[in-house]
Formats: sequence, structure tokens, C-alpha cells
Amino acid sequence: MRLLFAGTPVVAAHTLSYLLEHTGHEVVAVLTRPDAPQGRSKRPVPSPVARLALDHGIEVHRPERAGDPQFLRRLRELAPEACPVIAYGALLPQPVLDVPAHGWLNVHYSLLPRWRGAAPVQRAILAGDGRTGVTVFRLVAAMDAGPVFADRAVEIGPAETSGMLLERLTPLGAGLLAETLDRLAAGTAVATEQPGDGVTVAPKLTVAEARLDWGRPAAELARLVRACNPSPMAWTTYAGERFRVLLAEAGDGGLPAGVILPGRREVLVGTAEGVLRLLEVQPQGRRPMPAAAWANGLRGDLGSFA
Repeated sequence: MRLLFAGTPVVAAHTLSYLLEHTGHEVVAVLTRPDAPQGRSKRPVPSPVARLALDHGIEVHRPERAGDPQFLRRLRELAPEACPVIAYGALLPQPVLDVPAHGWLNVHYSLLPRWRGAAPVQRAILAGDGRTGVTVFRLVAAMDAGPVFADRAVEIGPAETSGMLLERLTPLGAGLLAETLDRLAAGTAVATEQPGDGVTVAPKLTVAEARLDWGRPAAELARLVRACNPSPMAWTTYAGERFRVLLAEAGDGGLPAGVILPGRREVLVGTAEGVLRLLEVQPQGRRPMPAAAWANGLRGDLGSFA
């Protein structure tokens, strides 16, 4: 089939690469977000999807709005039969959704209708879900509410961060998308409407949400640390400066909330219930380091986190 692929970040680029290397479908063009300023120079840099498409000689479109008349006109000229979309980063208006005969197929990293929205992997970990998965569904005007072609479930590991889990889900989603496209081409694909119950929403995690509240149980804080890695990273304050916690786990024990107790291989911090064992941290202005190395470097009473 003729495809137009829409996506922006690395996870989308991995899926585009899979389609190019492992399927016989033709990607005639790519839709991605405009080049974004990066680094100290703030020089505009193409998205990972744009770079991959350009490397393969694929036509790239980077409109400010997906409903841009010029892009819509070109989309109709290209006449794609289906449009896979992964983390494009902007709403697609109805005239754009109406162009491909088989619609826009979204790869979403949850088992819909649970965790509709921008941060399904992070929210699943934060909520303590035991499993999640990947869903391929047809886009409609309502957020992540379209009929489902296929899904696959996976267990969430007890120590998995959002980054680790997404890395595991990405190839699973790419394969599921390819299978769905093959069934569409063969005329055997069936889409099932999502149930009306069990809907939860997954808004993007904010920096404010990522702050560790030592008055909460250690188990909750450990999930927050995992959910916020690699972004926006869980944090607290120490000596008046922001202090990131990259890896941690809940443990038994009792310490006053926020009080720090250094150990040989970790740093223990008191919570409302149990202790949080800090494994990897990043003080402000420094590189990530083992928590025990940070504590040993201070040599003295560490006090507490605020």
C-alpha cells in the first residue's frame, strides 16, 4: 500500500525504519513537526523522523499546522491508502483524517481504553499497573477513542523505568502496525469499537508532579521515580538546590520523613511508610552518580531533603 507516515521523536523513527526494512509497503512521504532549536546555539534541528526520511530520499512535510492548505493539497495529490501515525505531536483536523481510504492508524503504548493521552507509559507505572501493552487503532476526532485493529499485552517489570518499558514496547508496536497494514492490504482487517467503561486519561507528567513528597509512602515515591525517568526526572531539594533522583526502590525501615541515612551501596531516606533507597542521583550542576558516592563525598551529617 501507499503510505504517508506521521511522527516526530525517536520512537516514531524506529517504527518508520521497521516499515522501510521489513515490509513491502511504499512510504511516499512523511509528516513531522517543524525543525526545533536545540543546544546552546538554538540552531533548528530536524526531527528524528525527518532525518531518517531524508536519508532515504522520502518527501518530508513540516507544516506549522497539519491543516495547512498547502499540505492538505499535497496529501490529496499523494493519495496514500493508509497513514500510520506515532507521536506526531499535534492534532490532525478532520479534512486531513478523511484523505486516506483506510484512515490514519495510530500506535499507542497502552491497552486502550486505559490511559488515553500523551503519557500512557508513565501513567501506567505511576499507577502501579501490573501490565500494559500496545494498541493499533484508527484515529477519530476524539482523543485515542477510535476502533481497535489489534493489541498486545506485556507485564511491567518491578524495576522498569518509563524509558526501559518504552524501549521494549517500541519494536512490539512496530511489528503490530506492520501486521495491521498487511491485513488492510489483504482486506481482512477488522476494527472493534472501544468499550465505554474503563477509560482513563494520561496527561503529560509535569515538573511539579515530579517533585518527591517525603510525606508519601516509599512505594509511591519509587513508582514516581521510575515513571519520571528519563523525563521529567523526579526531584527534591537539598541545601536549597534541586536534586534529581534517577533510580530508587522502596524498602523496609523507619526514618523521619526526608531524613537521610547513608549506607554502603545506597542512601536511605525516610518517608511516611518505609524508606526510599536512592541508587542513582544527580545533584544540581553535576553528572549522574551512584547515591552512595554522592553521600561519601559530603563526609558528615547529611541532614534531610526538603
